[in-house]
Amino acid sequence: MITGEIKSQVDKVWNTFWSGGISNPLEVIEQITYLLFLKRLDENQTRAEKQANILGEPIENAVFPEGVDPQGRPYSDLRWSNFKDFGQIEMFTVFQQNIFPFLRTELTKQSNGEDSTYSHHMKDAQFKIPNAGVLKQVVDVIDSINMEGRDTKGDLYEYMLSKLASAGTNGQFRTPRHIIDLMVAMTAPQPLEAICDPAAGTCGFLVQAGEYLRKNNSNLLTNDETSKFFHHEQFHGFDFDSTMLRIGSMNMLLHGVENPDVSYRDSLADLHSVEEEKYNVILANPPFAGSLDYENVSKELLNVVKTKKTELLFLALFIKLLKPGGRAAVIVPDGVLFGSTGAHKSLRKTLVEGHKLDAVVKLPSGVFKPYAGVSTAILFFTKTNSGGTDNVWFYDVKSDGFSLDDKRTPLASSDLEDVFSRWNQRTTAELERARTEQSFCVPLSEIVANDYDLSLNRYKEIEYEEVEHAAPEEILAALDQLETEITEGMNELRELLK
Repeated sequence: MITGEIKSQVDKVWNTFWSGGISNPLEVIEQITYLLFLKRLDENQTRAEKQANILGEPIENAVFPEGVDPQGRPYSDLRWSNFKDFGQIEMFTVFQQNIFPFLRTELTKQSNGEDSTYSHHMKDAQFKIPNAGVLKQVVDVIDSINMEGRDTKGDLYEYMLSKLASAGTNGQFRTPRHIIDLMVAMTAPQPLEAICDPAAGTCGFLVQAGEYLRKNNSNLLTNDETSKFFHHEQFHGFDFDSTMLRIGSMNMLLHGVENPDVSYRDSLADLHSVEEEKYNVILANPPFAGSLDYENVSKELLNVVKTKKTELLFLALFIKLLKPGGRAAVIVPDGVLFGSTGAHKSLRKTLVEGHKLDAVVKLPSGVFKPYAGVSTAILFFTKTNSGGTDNVWFYDVKSDGFSLDDKRTPLASSDLEDVFSRWNQRTTAELERARTEQSFCVPLSEIVANDYDLSLNRYKEIEYEEVEHAAPEEILAALDQLETEITEGMNELRELLK
């Protein structure tokens, strides 16, 4: 966890940007991301140089080579450890004339200079820090933050991303971390399983899946096979927003995943034949009501479900991308559970009868505040291509540990631990739970009989407490008595006013 001191330093960086004229939180994070990346490039080369000195060998494929760049500036001036000591005017000039051209052109051409997906997203990097004073202040503050260790770097970046949540601009916001953690724990990704988020954004799901794998597999990174897979083949995220791709891949880098597959892709438009049945786990919170260019929607998806609803098209995509036996945890708007169009019913039937729908976890409607009060649920399913749904487990989450108003104040209690605990009992004790409880199971036959309706309220039984009311005659007599008392009181008041 980052300390209060580091938080205050990050806040200081943030305030410097705001006072310098950059008020878009996404833009602030993007500019800070460039700086963090430059610091990382220099740290990596310094480490390689020390190793080369020990071995008495020259460093290979240096990101910052000997000599000068096309503008005649020594490459060494582009290194964090050198430019951080420049005067503010000189530093600003180097950033404008040398560093960003280097990031956009030379770095992306290096075959092995920076072996990460992040370098591939630098080709359109734009330097937007408004003046030399702001740049100097921000570089000084970042340089003063001790970022030794993966946890600190990752938590620091997470803290910055949390400011997107408080700002809520551009429609870019993250799924709450505790909801992501629940979804990851319930799908339980394993070493050597390929994990994908086709609407990756800041890569929050992939980051937390990586953290889960580290926590639950002590030899994950000491075993050659699982370590190589973890860094190069395990994580796949797609987005069509270049800024989010840069932020997402940096989020992965700072959480210790060296070369995730975070790439540009319009998930609903591109052909998926090469991606079909490629992933073991899909974790996602796809956009619900985003604009859709129907003409460009993949014909493969329309063959599964003919609709203009993005949430349904994404569900169809997830089914296609999963390997047989693969698991998915997906946040959907409530309408997916009970929508009456042919597309809604067809997709629900596919999930229930064509594959194995494991669970529907209904979330309280304030989970995504302050952006939206939309009601949502998490669908958990397994791709089988041959059915397999016996019972569907439902859970009605009343509290996610935070108030459900715009402030989202932390509360003392939360249902999420109980959700996870009961999820593990869904094929045993939960089968016997009454429909009046917070969680229960519903057999396939009943769901089919209800036209594949998956809304929890369809199956939940509500217990009404018996209340004894007085007889109508007694109530009328009491009203007569009350009216008499009021009349007498008014008469007394009139006498007093004479």
